[in-house]
Amino acid sequence: MSPTATAADYKAFLRRFHPAIDEAALDLLLNELTPRAIKKGKYLIEAGQVQRELLFVYQGVQLTCFDHDGDEHVITFSYPPSLAGIPDSFFYQTPAQDSIRALTDSAFGAIGFERLQELFDQSPPLERLFRKMVEAKLAGLILRHKEFHACSIRERFQRFAQRSAHLFQLVPHKYIANYLRIDPTNFSKLYNSTPW
Repeated sequence: MSPTATAADYKAFLRRFHPAIDEAALDLLLNELTPRAIKKGKYLIEAGQVQRELLFVYQGVQLTCFDHDGDEHVITFSYPPSLAGIPDSFFYQTPAQDSIRALTDSAFGAIGFERLQELFDQSPPLERLFRKMVEAKLAGLILRHKEFHACSIRERFQRFAQRSAHLFQLVPHKYIANYLRIDPTNFSKLYNSTPW
């Protein structure tokens, strides 16, 4: 079953990045979200398109990927409560090099780029919240980059399992193997030898 999130879930999620943010600032943001939905297998954004809206995932699981020489490479997964987006395309309003595809039927709350900028001007706490979210994302990317350079496939698998074990039930294993850059056969051996 697909995970779901409510406004209360998002308030708790966003406060993980900025615990002191006030209720009014969160309501200002969350009340601006417009419902969107997409079916399993469809693209939210395809490479070459500009991401015009930032998506708060209410339901479902998505993957962000890119193509290199005809091979798909998984970058990340999004699921409730999290954001689905291609940061460089959204924040710079330029064509995306990556794509986002729904792995399950999915629902979102969307806010357009221009409206989000207006909210930042109106509410410094919201702008600070997003800065802190970007800082956390950057720190996570640096950690992942280090793991790819320094860790064995077993260590990468174990660290992923410690951080995101719930994804083993939500995401087809071939995509997790791709994300971790582990051959599917080796991934299967690691998965089957792990005491869950």
